[in-house]
Amino acid sequence: MTSYRVTVPASTANLGPGFDALGMALSLYDVVEVTVIDHGLKVEVVDAGAGGVADVPTDESHLVVRAIRRACEHWGFRPPGLHLRCRNAIPHARGLGSSAAAVVSGVAAGYALAERPLDADALQLAAEFEGHADNAAASLLGGLVIAWEESGRFLAERLEPHPGIRPVLAIPELRSSTDATRGLLPDAVPHADAAFTAGRAALAVHALTARPDLLLPATEDRLHQHYRAPALPASVALVDALRDNGIAAAVSGAGPTVLALTEGGALPEGADTRGFSLAELAIDLGGVKVEVR
Repeated sequence: MTSYRVTVPASTANLGPGFDALGMALSLYDVVEVTVIDHGLKVEVVDAGAGGVADVPTDESHLVVRAIRRACEHWGFRPPGLHLRCRNAIPHARGLGSSAAAVVSGVAAGYALAERPLDADALQLAAEFEGHADNAAASLLGGLVIAWEESGRFLAERLEPHPGIRPVLAIPELRSSTDATRGLLPDAVPHADAAFTAGRAALAVHALTARPDLLLPATEDRLHQHYRAPALPASVALVDALRDNGIAAAVSGAGPTVLALTEGGALPEGADTRGFSLAELAIDLGGVKVEVR
């Protein structure tokens, strides 16, 4: 029986001003083991995605299964049956790209089953599930990514992050819906805010790759975070408190996790992180990995 193990990293998106454009892979991994069987579908889910409020489906509606089917269909391949074992470490609905990681693992598994190397179409297939490519590109490529859409095509460029950057994540028990927090964003923003954020997004690319001493101004945003504050009061309050202490902090993706880009891998003494679990995570540089079992 053909069997593969797919390891996919979590991701953080936006990084402050880079709304739907900047993403970075993190060293927290989901592992999916996929085996072709004679017929049917069997899905096992363990760890973060199993049981309770984190329960996920174990039928054809499972996101990894859907992504596998889509990638296999792309290559004209139909496996007779599938057995999946999903070991989830990326917490769901926390702004750490759990959905994008699931999709990327499925697409990568589908490519492996069809005996095809990952290519630019893999990002297209993955990003189509979410409608933007920042998280998917980070999980697929690793490192720092700039993602964009052009004539219906999702594209991304991978950059090497500065080795001195040490992300610290403050992860709350609170869950957040990307759709809900997106619904808080206005249809239009003041021109001055758009211009300000565009400049900060450009500076963020420079700071993240070459000048980490500029990360505090580079992660300032006027495009989305304060509009989401009513849904994420504790997260935004922590972001503001960390920034007041000189730490480049931002809401990770749609939240509620807070991303702090530090030099020493720790938050300032006295930082009030009650209600949050802290995790120092290295930047993943390799992206999704597929191994024959």
